Amino acid sequence: MSTADSYSQIAYSGGVFSVRTKNGRDMSNDPMVQVSWHGAAAYCNWRSQQDGYEQCYNLSTWTCDFNKHGYRLATEAEWEYAARGGLSGQRFPWGDTISQAQSNFYSSISYSYDISPMKDIVHPLWGVGNYPYTSPVGFFDGTRKYKAEYQWPGSATSYQTKSGANNYGLYDMAGNVGEWCNDWYSSTYYGTSPYDNPTGPVSGSYRVLRGGSWYFNASRCRVAFRDYGYHPGYRYGVIGFRLVLDLN
Repeated sequence: MSTADSYSQIAYSGGVFSVRTKNGRDMSNDPMVQVSWHGAAAYCNWRSQQDGYEQCYNLSTWTCDFNKHGYRLATEAEWEYAARGGLSGQRFPWGDTISQAQSNFYSSISYSYDISPMKDIVHPLWGVGNYPYTSPVGFFDGTRKYKAEYQWPGSATSYQTKSGANNYGLYDMAGNVGEWCNDWYSSTYYGTSPYDNPTGPVSGSYRVLRGGSWYFNASRCRVAFRDYGYHPGYRYGVIGFRLVLDLN
């Protein structure tokens, strides 16, 4: 198994998929990583089929039919709308500052709005030793957590979190893993795009990634930050995805 493949939360052996255990921790509640944009789109179709919904993606052309009612990746505009949670004019889903008590990211001395007590480190609980570096979904909910329950690789036996949820109740919209969006990236698209619910350029070279990650600094975790340069076939240990389901 390559170093890159070891990031994955899923193992495959003898024709069978299984969820890995890392550092004594079952990875069932951690975000999926090491999945390409193509893989995420294919999963959307599979999940739609399993749940009795329409399949949104044409897996030959990789286009999305927004008239279908099934699982798909969020458009970039949908992602930012959801991440802000109704809060406008703020850097992050919950306000204007960020700390490692409420998000899994790389804390850097370069940004005054990063108010973490320790600087120039990955998260002190999750970024120690070997992979995975991800934290369980919804870990940062404002309660005290205990190593005996979560088996984080860091040395602390307990850790007081601060809520990282936004006003829509969504967690991990900043940090943990970057999330594929449906859109092709264009630096000029929003200068001419429809005002209401734009669905992105019809073609491009790279897909948009949003939300920062455990490896990225606070600047790249900002809600407004548009990450690009990721070919849809790329797979990384910092990239995952989040599904949307449009039933209207």
